[in-house]
Amino acid sequence: MQLITEIQQKLSVIVLAGDRTKADALIEASDGDCKAMIDIDGLPMVRRVLNALRAAQLVNSITLSGPEASETAKDEVLTQWIDSGEVGWLEPSVSPSTSAFSVMQTIPPDEPILLTTADHPLLTQEIVDAFGRQSLADDVDVAVGLAPHALVTEAYPGIRKTVLHFSDGDFCGCNLFAFLTPEGRRLARFWRKIERQRKKPLVVISLLGWWAVIRYRLGLLSLEEALAKLGKRLGLRIRAVILPYPNAAIDVDSIADLVLVRGAVEKAAAEDLEDIEVI
Repeated sequence: MQLITEIQQKLSVIVLAGDRTKADALIEASDGDCKAMIDIDGLPMVRRVLNALRAAQLVNSITLSGPEASETAKDEVLTQWIDSGEVGWLEPSVSPSTSAFSVMQTIPPDEPILLTTADHPLLTQEIVDAFGRQSLADDVDVAVGLAPHALVTEAYPGIRKTVLHFSDGDFCGCNLFAFLTPEGRRLARFWRKIERQRKKPLVVISLLGWWAVIRYRLGLLSLEEALAKLGKRLGLRIRAVILPYPNAAIDVDSIADLVLVRGAVEKAAAEDLEDIEVI
């Protein structure tokens, strides 16, 4: 990993907050109409993400893609942020990838972009700035945030995550992507092609060729080699940013995830209260 240097550049952030479908057990179980607005300890999930981004030093602007205007209107604080221009808002498109591509067209091509999601409620300012600093310090077109699988399972035993198995380690995605050059935004078009297969690593690896699949199945394909092959195919420089934060890999895709996150937030709140009482 390269030494992190002082960076003047900042990131324009896109937060994907639209629903893939309303026929979602998670939405039904939460008694709501929208995943991004699911309540976690008194705050809509999307506001927890926005709080982290608003506190981060390397964030220049924030644009929400979704949820629908009828949903954002239900939250007074979110409405104020949007009305004041502190947070931009656009209607979501038919899928996350098309939403991301659409918002990118509104951001000047020379501005680096950070892409994340509204179902990332354990995101913190520290995670955002750490990922941003390393991404901007690397001479690449695209950076992808990953966390070691062992670190995630140690902090959250029993959690079910999609795991990328490479010869140099097992990793979980963190829903953090940096598009650092105009050329890097081409990856959004590639994402549109593979979006439905995002939870199937072997299918995605197959796009790199059958030799890559064989090496992956045998545990011989390294993360660096996989990204190099993908970069060569797309004509891009792609690098992983390995984050030492297990919560960076926690998103809410299921009822079990929601229970876990609510428990983690309640535990953190109780620990903060104990610290205050000690002081």
